[in-house]
Amino acid sequence: MTSPALPLFDAFPALAGRLPHVPLGTFPTPFTPLRLPGLPDVQLKRDDLSGLVYGSNKVRKLEFLLGEARAAGASEVYTIGFAGSNHALATAIYARQLGLRCTSLLMPQHPHPTVRTHLLAALGIGATLQPVCCWTLALWDARMARRAYRIPPGGTSPLGVVAYVNAAFELAAQVHAGLLPAPDLLYVPFASMGTAAGLSIGLAACGLPTRIVAVRVIGRLLQPPSGLGRLLRGSLAYLRECDPSFPAPARLGENLEVRDNFLGRGYAIPSGEGREALALVCEACGVILSETYSAKAMAALLADARAGKLRGRNVLYWNTYNNRDLGPLVARANPDDLPRAFRRYPGA
Repeated sequence: MTSPALPLFDAFPALAGRLPHVPLGTFPTPFTPLRLPGLPDVQLKRDDLSGLVYGSNKVRKLEFLLGEARAAGASEVYTIGFAGSNHALATAIYARQLGLRCTSLLMPQHPHPTVRTHLLAALGIGATLQPVCCWTLALWDARMARRAYRIPPGGTSPLGVVAYVNAAFELAAQVHAGLLPAPDLLYVPFASMGTAAGLSIGLAACGLPTRIVAVRVIGRLLQPPSGLGRLLRGSLAYLRECDPSFPAPARLGENLEVRDNFLGRGYAIPSGEGREALALVCEACGVILSETYSAKAMAALLADARAGKLRGRNVLYWNTYNNRDLGPLVARANPDDLPRAFRRYPGA
């Protein structure tokens, strides 16, 4: 595990004494060039390789959130998500790495083979999987809060957002080291909002003139647009409370654009454009995208490229999916131990 000093803490040392953090991942994450015929070159930022057991954008967030849980003396954590939640699985894996018990409160979702894979992997790591629905979630949330530390859904909270403020400083350091030119555009999936919000605050603070194109992969009813403004303001206020010298941009979120037109039929439902993007990227450079998340963001990038909008621009795509093999974790699990409500999800 590579755990250099956090670039954010290097820039603002006072934050190191105020923000809880535990090293879990392998950083900085590398780049892979994506070259497709007739399209400009794109760099992929490989957060899918951010952990040795499990990658994705969740590892960065959990370094802070599980750091706070451990600082609070917690012996158990819990989180909330849909049945195939990447976040719930990542929380189970890294909580166990720190010796913490983990319970996932999981709601039903559209069936997809990855759902069963994630459920079995979580079972294999020793997580407790509790089925809930919209009527029972609040009851279970309150019950668990009495005994365990709550990791917010998606890892999104002001503290979780700090992880991607730090990631923006990591990117700036890689730009200054000559590993890639400063991106004009940065494409990223937009679900629980924390990744995009942290990048927006961090890129503004470190002076990169990059515009973020956040591609919605979850409906507005589940994630209303008004939530983004509150998250940006709350996260910036949290950072400035910890260190008043942290800069406040003149117009918070000005560098962030949310795209709504690549969601398709809804959350966790693959789209035709996303499937095409997934196949093109896999063939071109071997990187696997998620049909329901990261492939939709890549579909937006490819559509812009084909429309000529990326000509002469430096483009970065931030891969937030996991590319580590879950087979060893799945092999530990007995499918018969899945709660009955989860047995309906088909396998690959």
